[in-house]
Amino acid sequence: MTDRPAQRTPNRQLAALIAEAGFSNAGLARRVDQLGLEHGLDLRYDKTSVTRWLRGQQPRGTTPALIAEVFTRRLGRRLTAQDLGLDACAPVYAGLEFAGTPEEAVDIVSGLWRKDSGSHAELRKIAFTPAGLVVPSRDWLIGKADDRVARDPAVRVPAQAGPARAPAPPAERPSGHRVTGGDLAALRSVGELFRALDDQYGGGHARQALVRYLEHECEPMLRGSYSEQTGRRLFGAAADLTRLAGWTSYDIAAHGLAQRYFVQALRLAQAAGDRAYGSYVLVTMSRQAVYLGHGREAVQLARVAQQGVGTGAAPVVQALLHAAEARAHAVLGETRACTGALVRAERSLETARPGDDVPHWARFFDEAQLADELGHCHRDLHQFRAAAQHAERSLRLRSAAHARSRLFSRVVLATARLGLGDLDQACTLAAEAAAQAADMRSVRAVEYIRDFERRLEPYRDAAPARGYRERVAALG
Repeated sequence: MTDRPAQRTPNRQLAALIAEAGFSNAGLARRVDQLGLEHGLDLRYDKTSVTRWLRGQQPRGTTPALIAEVFTRRLGRRLTAQDLGLDACAPVYAGLEFAGTPEEAVDIVSGLWRKDSGSHAELRKIAFTPAGLVVPSRDWLIGKADDRVARDPAVRVPAQAGPARAPAPPAERPSGHRVTGGDLAALRSVGELFRALDDQYGGGHARQALVRYLEHECEPMLRGSYSEQTGRRLFGAAADLTRLAGWTSYDIAAHGLAQRYFVQALRLAQAAGDRAYGSYVLVTMSRQAVYLGHGREAVQLARVAQQGVGTGAAPVVQALLHAAEARAHAVLGETRACTGALVRAERSLETARPGDDVPHWARFFDEAQLADELGHCHRDLHQFRAAAQHAERSLRLRSAAHARSRLFSRVVLATARLGLGDLDQACTLAAEAAAQAADMRSVRAVEYIRDFERRLEPYRDAAPARGYRERVAALG
């Protein structure tokens, strides 16, 4: 990074804060670089860079905001670039911040919705950063619960000091709109609708409509007025829809954007006071990490989720959490740890009873889903006979409404058949899955097909492989 030419005046404000924080020049540079990585930036500052700042040189771009955030975290009070004797700059737009208050959480997530619902294509190109998983999961685990979320428009609660944010655009509802039970029911119904569309047609089918709904309907509610009980439920519904926006972004391979949605959903879940849902968001983050090959981070996220809810969660929830850990161990090739997590998942699901109070978001985790998890794990561990058995069971049990999940199971089964030497059956199954993928807007579905094709490459000259390629080519 190159900075602007040095000014004549030494930066005494920065020097005083460095002394207060106990940083060395190299230590400050290292922390700025680490924070930059959380935001997908490769900065590469060093102690010489800090020496230049102390002499009056102004860092470029969003670096002043990053430096201010480093001191904010260290000293426990909000500091801006100006407080450090640096030029003001736009705050780093990342959405990876775990907000200090519910009000700040609303500001961050609504900014994300507005930016995503516009023509900001670059937002969907932001890179996924494993380093950005650490702080939110830690803050969720050890963070203090929000004392109050109720909102009375007649009493303005001062926002937490920090970098200035762009003002929200005028909402269709008045700022004093009183949130009702009907509003909450509508949010839940919308969630079910978009979840069904995602399952059947892929995340790209109605993702933008969901984001616009969040911007135009959910944000005005969050900025309206509500009691404590209604507010908790409202934040819970907003967390669910935000996680779903992240899930659909993940499905179209907008991985950095999805990561940001998941972080903000986690913070909204905390405002809702719903630890179990927070654990579900962490499991979602773990699944994305598995998909992207970050197995170690995926294990940690699944374990933080388990630690966060303890042993009091419903058996179905416990099974879901253990299965997520198993998937992470499997992608790392850790057979023993994977088997242990799968056993815990199976035992937890076995203890579930029809009358259990299961959260609506966990009801998808049934025998079909567990079989799917087992199939994926055994595939990743190259245990192809077991993978085939579980994938077949998942396909038998899974409803046709879960079209994308059935596609995944079908590809897992095709991969297992290929591993067992049954080339004809493998190619037939994969061609069926490719036909399904052609009717979806799901990058993940396409990637499952491509993964199979990479495994098929050693057999490319065999008749079944040629027939497969012809069938796929006919799909266009």
